[in-house]
Amino acid sequence: MSRRNKPQKTEILPDPKYHSTTVAKFINNLMGKGKKGVAEQILYDAINILDEKTKGKGLEAFQKALDNVAPVLEVKSKRIGGATYQVPIEVRHNRRYALAMRWIIKFSTARPGDSMSSKLAAELMAASQGEGNSVKKRDDTHKMAEANRAFAHFR
Repeated sequence: MSRRNKPQKTEILPDPKYHSTTVAKFINNLMGKGKKGVAEQILYDAINILDEKTKGKGLEAFQKALDNVAPVLEVKSKRIGGATYQVPIEVRHNRRYALAMRWIIKFSTARPGDSMSSKLAAELMAASQGEGNSVKKRDDTHKMAEANRAFAHFR
């Protein structure tokens, strides 16, 4: 492990439309090959679709989806005395939302549909209602952590 100072966190500027750093972070995760404008358009179109479905509360549905998908516990492999244990640990706040964003994007790309914005809107809508593959992934992560609770003392 390095003895140097920890690197400073880069400050992410809020997005131009909603003035939210969470939306800006989601756009950065969604972006591929440096095409930020395309990623912005995909997310804004998805939020517009959510606006139509939720009667003007698209951004709230987006935030609720992130909260529903964000995991509280996860397992981490730890080697002790020749055996590897899956030790449950609490997830830090930053990592919690990073995982949620990553899972939502991953499962929305796997959905069948015509455009990425409609697939993303469908996954966000399902996640805001506590359904969908990304919420299932969070539940599976929690179940794994609960099953390995006996190894929590190795933390």
